[in-house]
Amino acid sequence: MREHRLYTDQPLSVGGQIALESRPAKHAAQVLRLGAGDPLTLFNGDGHDYRAEILSNTRHQISVHVLSVGAPEPAPSLAISLALGVSRGERMDLALQKAVELGVSAIQPLFSSRTLVRLSGERLAKRAQHWQGVVIAACEQSGRRRLPALALVMDLSDWLQQEQPGGILLHHQAARAITELPAPADRLSLLIGPEGGLAQKERDLAQVQGFTPVRLGPRVLRTETAPLAAIAAIQTLWGDFRAT
Repeated sequence: MREHRLYTDQPLSVGGQIALESRPAKHAAQVLRLGAGDPLTLFNGDGHDYRAEILSNTRHQISVHVLSVGAPEPAPSLAISLALGVSRGERMDLALQKAVELGVSAIQPLFSSRTLVRLSGERLAKRAQHWQGVVIAACEQSGRRRLPALALVMDLSDWLQQEQPGGILLHHQAARAITELPAPADRLSLLIGPEGGLAQKERDLAQVQGFTPVRLGPRVLRTETAPLAAIAAIQTLWGDFRAT
């Protein structure tokens, strides 16, 4: 039987009973078609999966009984922080979704000089809420038991000036290939621009803050493809794609 995993932001404990909040309740009832007696797995970001069973499913509430707790999710061998220029619509959603599936530990959306999407106020808050939903859904699908941290959107220049520790700046004309870099310790930041890439001044500022420009190959990658290819390469070279 396929495992159904749902995220809840409530505390979970073996033997406890909770009423699912609106999002997971709607998904369980309307999408998964689960009812009383059906099993499911819950997680709340504390690093564990919790095996549970639906006690009741009414029009207004789904009650769940927590039966057992699983082993903790191992810490990543390399914590990858993705700083990504905000792109339009489905491109940003795809980049976030697949970055989570590939194992990033943190995500920092950025506005830069070439960002085509400019949001503020309520529109930005709604978009950030939508992105959080994308992250949660990707964790549900991929089996992750901890949510990657999704930071509030910042201007690139402000973010760089906050004593960033450096990392990798992806640029298709960089002199060095990613395979030429020495292995990082236990953390790595990856900086990627929006559609059109980062401006020269922004790349210069990133290098002042310790970022090393690298290329993945001879091709120019789209803004939603670049982070996925880069994260996969990083995980293969130094992360948890390596055989253990």
